[in-house]
Amino acid sequence: MTVKYIVDANYRFIAAYQEVNARISQRQQALALYVTLVVSLLAALVALKPGEAEADVPVEWLIAGFPVASICLAFLNYKAERAITNLRRFLSALEQLNNAHEDLPSYNTHPTWALGANKARRFHDYAAAVLVAGGNIIGLGAVVKIYPERIADTPIALWLSVFIAIVSLIILLATPHWSYKPEAQVK
Repeated sequence: MTVKYIVDANYRFIAAYQEVNARISQRQQALALYVTLVVSLLAALVALKPGEAEADVPVEWLIAGFPVASICLAFLNYKAERAITNLRRFLSALEQLNNAHEDLPSYNTHPTWALGANKARRFHDYAAAVLVAGGNIIGLGAVVKIYPERIADTPIALWLSVFIAIVSLIILLATPHWSYKPEAQVK
């Protein structure tokens, strides 16, 4: 005789919410990582500034760091948003077991709660977009100011960096389109 063990819906709900919280933490950590990378790149640009001891500074490599950090932040933000959306759909399904959502407030099922949460989380996207715009403007501006001759020799590095930074910004601003929406709100 085999015994079937079934994990109660409450435990599944708790586990899924813990995973949502982990994904939200990862989004915050990605912002901190981005700021750390940008500040480090700026420090390297200033520390390697041409002076009396003319060294061949790898400016083209450093300039690429700003958009690379930006696109990585955008991809990590996208990944976290998709994971959160998937988990919230699962949570909504659990909230609707035995029509419980009709008797109890349901954070992921009822549009008032779910869409309100999305609006609040939108500020994370604004913060990420401002950091990406500011980090690239400051970083790429510093490169142009500190190394004008090197940029004049290889303008493609600057324009490619600007292009990738803009793509990163677009991805970050488009993130709300991938946010969770209760089934009644999906169009």
